[in-house]
Amino acid sequence: MSTSGLAHMGLGWPVDGPQGNDIPSSGLGWPTDSGGQEGDLAHATGTSERPDSAESQPVESATAEPAGPEGPDEQTRATEGDRLPAVDTVSRETPDHGGVEQLSERDQLAASLPDPDSETPIARAVAEDARRRISFSGKVFPKPGHTRILTVANQKGGVGKTTTTVNVAAALAQAGLRVMVIDIDPQGNASTALGIDHHADVPSVYDVLVDGKPIIDVVQECADIPNLWCVPATIDLAGAEIELVSLVARETRMERALTAYVAGAGERGEERLDYVLIDCPPSLGLLTINAFVAADEVFIPIQCEYYALEGLSQLLKNIELIKSHLNPGLHVSTILLTMYDGRTRLSAQVAEEVRSHFPVQVLRTSVPRSVRISEAPSFGQTVMTYDPTSSGALSYLEAASELADRGAAG
Repeated sequence: MSTSGLAHMGLGWPVDGPQGNDIPSSGLGWPTDSGGQEGDLAHATGTSERPDSAESQPVESATAEPAGPEGPDEQTRATEGDRLPAVDTVSRETPDHGGVEQLSERDQLAASLPDPDSETPIARAVAEDARRRISFSGKVFPKPGHTRILTVANQKGGVGKTTTTVNVAAALAQAGLRVMVIDIDPQGNASTALGIDHHADVPSVYDVLVDGKPIIDVVQECADIPNLWCVPATIDLAGAEIELVSLVARETRMERALTAYVAGAGERGEERLDYVLIDCPPSLGLLTINAFVAADEVFIPIQCEYYALEGLSQLLKNIELIKSHLNPGLHVSTILLTMYDGRTRLSAQVAEEVRSHFPVQVLRTSVPRSVRISEAPSFGQTVMTYDPTSSGALSYLEAASELADRGAAG
């Protein structure tokens, strides 16, 4: 390929020599075109062979000043006149107005933020998180017209029931609402995430269900989050399934205790609760039935995988049975997609399938897989206090905001 065409394109290539050869002979450190083709080859290839022939000249002769009547100055001007005009070199990082050095520290920080319209996925994610963080910072959620009691249930394990319960509750409480979490899972994971003691000697929901103790005697306030209370679960609850079988009105014991607690808020000089979230075990036993009877709404977290869809159909059948025989006002009001992985087509297909069947109930927000969400319980915290700027915390905050807006709208 000839370089003679590139020489006049302003790409830094030199003008062809007088012999018309295609080897660069000047510019960007190349020698001037006065040593002939052999001298140009020596400089272009970095070699400096010195043949024995007396006619051969050393490499340095290529840059020697030619003798002639015009002198060195006239020869240099003649050579420069044949070249293209020099172009000032400007750094790509230097703006047109004075360079980066003249910007203030605030302007430099603003300039370093990613462009929201950028096509890179990471830049889009960062810009979206920044937008959500700004929109929800200091926001106060609207209060519902009455105390909303939601049972967070799904018979499939590992879909994020407990994680959704504690983080949505924490987000609602941080936004100015009064929230209580009732943990009826014998594992007691919700109590752990809220930093509540739930060893064997602590009064718990077991005493409420089996012994008929009032909730006011077992409820504990969350130390990290104001306006958030928890009724803990202990290991004793594992035997409650068997003990409830022989008790009178075994399906309605939670409903009676919770109704008495909510109704007695005025007598105790307290404001009424805005939200009650009941965390259920991954089963459809008497504990879950008690939660269904006590609640008005069902909040279903669905993992974005195929097995979650199989369990959902059976769950809906059981909800219809409870509605027909024990709680006519029970209905599925909220569905949240959890563990969403945008890199996989499966997550997108499951989300599309659920949204097509439940267009009203499914929240717009989906919770992504997040390491911060998994780390938070090991520190006895929710992700809302452990890392409030993480993508998982922002997703739960947005889901709680949408839940509160729906409650205020009736």
